[in-house]
Amino acid sequence: MNLFFLPFEDVVKVDLNCEKNNRAHNTIDISASRLIVRRGQSFLVRLELRGPFRPTTDVLELTVETGPKPSERLGTRSVFRLSASLGNDSSWMAEVHRDSNLPAGSVTLGITSPANAPVGEYRLSLSVKTSTTAVTGRSLCKLILLFNPWCQEDWVYLPKQEERQEYVMTEHGLVFIGGSRSISSMAWDFGQFEPDIVDICLKMLDMNPKCLRNPPEDFSARCNPIYVSRVVSAMVNTNDDKGVVAGRWSEPYAGGERPTSWHGSVDILRRWYQSNCNPVKYGQCWVFASVMCTVLRCLGIPCRVITNFGSAHDTDKNLTIDKYYSDYGICPESNDSVWNFHVWVEAWMKRPDLSRDSLYDGWQVVDATPQETSNGVFCCGPAPVKAILEGHTDLKYDVDFVFAEVNADQVEWKVFPDGSKTRINTDTSSVGQNISTKAIGIDRRQDITANYKYAEGTEMERIVYNQAVRRGTKPRYSDDTVDNHLQNRLDVSPSIVLLNKPVYGQDIDLKLTLKNDDRVTRTLLIRVNAQAVRINGTISSQIQSQLIEQMILPNQGMLTRFSIALFQLKQCFAIKLLWLRQHLYQYKKCSEDHTAAIPFMLKSLIPMLKPRQRIRLTWAFTPSRPGLKKLVATFDCGQFRNIKASCNVEVRPAPGA
Repeated sequence: MNLFFLPFEDVVKVDLNCEKNNRAHNTIDISASRLIVRRGQSFLVRLELRGPFRPTTDVLELTVETGPKPSERLGTRSVFRLSASLGNDSSWMAEVHRDSNLPAGSVTLGITSPANAPVGEYRLSLSVKTSTTAVTGRSLCKLILLFNPWCQEDWVYLPKQEERQEYVMTEHGLVFIGGSRSISSMAWDFGQFEPDIVDICLKMLDMNPKCLRNPPEDFSARCNPIYVSRVVSAMVNTNDDKGVVAGRWSEPYAGGERPTSWHGSVDILRRWYQSNCNPVKYGQCWVFASVMCTVLRCLGIPCRVITNFGSAHDTDKNLTIDKYYSDYGICPESNDSVWNFHVWVEAWMKRPDLSRDSLYDGWQVVDATPQETSNGVFCCGPAPVKAILEGHTDLKYDVDFVFAEVNADQVEWKVFPDGSKTRINTDTSSVGQNISTKAIGIDRRQDITANYKYAEGTEMERIVYNQAVRRGTKPRYSDDTVDNHLQNRLDVSPSIVLLNKPVYGQDIDLKLTLKNDDRVTRTLLIRVNAQAVRINGTISSQIQSQLIEQMILPNQGMLTRFSIALFQLKQCFAIKLLWLRQHLYQYKKCSEDHTAAIPFMLKSLIPMLKPRQRIRLTWAFTPSRPGLKKLVATFDCGQFRNIKASCNVEVRPAPGA
């Protein structure tokens, strides 16, 4: 019960029914003592009057307002009475609920907001007019209104309950990282229902530059999930505003945390809020995406975290990634790059701004990593996944950029000493591999590549690609830039194979195989270059370079082995160095202290430990809420980075709770 007394002559008590309302609105995990409801769905408020209520003569008039300078024209103010509104069709409504006892003066009101009302914090006030009394404009309470994926009229409506459970209600998940041939996952605690997160999310909306420039218009626009998701995309990074996470893609990380050290969003959001909205240092793509997932789920927009392996960053919007090679490796002549992996968010919503039918409704790519500006702001999306699949690159928002991320062609150029260059190869299939998200209801990877593009090597994939180029903003390279003489000379098939799994503490051994597919003997001068590459595809350093001269007979091959020494790999961001078996044991029951033990089987030397020794760490903790949770442990030291382990735990309510 949430009772309080009012200094009204006729209204003596108000019950907001917070626990009952919040449970019905799927917000009980946020709070049982604050009124937090979803738009388009009725909630109950009970009024205790001093005398009987007569609907034919007595009048209860309610007013809701949000934001500064609330206005009925902007949809941020609504005045309404029982079973009737005093404004337009977008007004709120109230009716007498069946639980009322009018002769005894007990009036239970069922109050319903429009399904397109702006989300945010509202002020609810009451006016009472009886035959003997008139009391106007007395404040009843504050309430928070969220998007409603359970309401068919809401643009974020998600039909299937199991999807709502996964993409709105689940507070933990998996983020997939690594490379297309070595995919791994890490657990992430989204924590969108922690009690203070909803206030932090609303603070983010209030701090966005559009709101600071024109608050009434911004509060009005919060009715639209397209607008809200775009604002959140910009506010998660710090490039244009007082956003949450500062990005950094290489050492040093002085003054902040390594991006790999984070395992949840709650600590990040709280640090930002408690530091007067100063940026939290540092994050990379999976941090930006995971924090954004927390904010959108908290606000009620269904969303999921997506990983694209071999993700292109096309800076000039020609849908190609240009790579330039000299005799000594990659030349920094292009700002284009291909990331080992990149992480963004898909948010579920309708897109009536793009089509009269539902053609572009559904999953939309929204990316908070600050790569390129969109309409002058470092944000990206929402871009309909259906538009990306069909190559409709002329649609908003940023479809051309995301299309390139998953389906750009890689064009390789040979740069000669005099500065001239020629195109030597085009790779149409390497970008956009194994696009992944967590499966519904289980800790398993789901491949959704087919949602983004047709199968590589098919005619349809090329048709869509060429259409995307035509509808895009910049022309692609011309085929007459190919040096056909050079192409015809390269009748040699190369391959590089790892001979052993990369393990921390060991050199990496590789095998280079070349096959002469020509009918004549070839004498080749081969330079093998190894360069350390950051996660975003940029060169960190030259590791080594090896020159080999070899004669190869027609239709014959050659094989040579080479190694990359351990000491050369310490700053190599593109190679997984450590493989570690981890097991996590847990004991749990809500509201009681318990201990968890984490044994690590070590495969390489650590100071003060001998090979294959075990270290055991214990600590006490108290679960705060019951339900299915994910227990995450992180280990970090100078020798080992980014070691995480996790397991699912079912926290049972304490006896008598």
